[in-house]
Amino acid sequence: MSSPVSPLRVTVWSEGRHEQRDEKVARLYPKGMHAAVAEGVTEHLGAAATVRTATLDEPEHGLTEEVLAETDVLTWWGHVAHGEVADEVVDRVHRHVLAGMGLIVLHSGHWSKIFTRLMGTTCTLRWRNGRDRELVWTVAPSHPIAAGVPHPIVIEEQEMYGEFFDIPAPDELVFVSSFSGGEVFRSGCTFRRGHGKIFYFSPGDQDYPVYHHPDVRRVIANAVTWAAPAAARTTPTLVRSETGWFEAEGSPA
Repeated sequence: MSSPVSPLRVTVWSEGRHEQRDEKVARLYPKGMHAAVAEGVTEHLGAAATVRTATLDEPEHGLTEEVLAETDVLTWWGHVAHGEVADEVVDRVHRHVLAGMGLIVLHSGHWSKIFTRLMGTTCTLRWRNGRDRELVWTVAPSHPIAAGVPHPIVIEEQEMYGEFFDIPAPDELVFVSSFSGGEVFRSGCTFRRGHGKIFYFSPGDQDYPVYHHPDVRRVIANAVTWAAPAAARTTPTLVRSETGWFEAEGSPA
């Protein structure tokens, strides 16, 4: 597989279904939620990134082998059509993550096939769509994903996600959210699977203009930079090692 190049190659993926079915969502995101996320990445990374988008209804969901081979970081948003994502595409994305492709999972993507497979848990949580105010508190201020982010990020209207969130213990907890109903949530978590870096970030329900929020956009752009592979992508493989290999390879010629 190809090694990371400059500029960073980003693919923003979304179902693209709510915008077709719901006039309110279409008004909030007239170009689609994926377009708003892509615009935020471009806004912050500029010429340092090339950004493409892909949606569920494209052939192979827009995630062909060729597209993934040319993607350093993939962002993922899904909600009402998790079950429509083809297993062979999930297998393909899974393989590329293990080989080193970065993955940013957004909001209701917590229940996507790819995230639940990578986590190995149900990824269920507590929720309420009651126009709550969300405060996103930085708990790892030195982490690159938190660079330039206010403490807290204030999101005036948002769907509530609360604990218990059934995920493995994160490698790093970057953000914790609190809501007007009193709930708290681990809203910004990092994981590593194989050679790949994964970041889950919860703000971003389709009923609210969260992906137009400048601080949310900054977090996603920071996460894209953080998740980029540092070396050529290679899938971990089984290697047979004969007795004496070290002495034979390490001995002087």
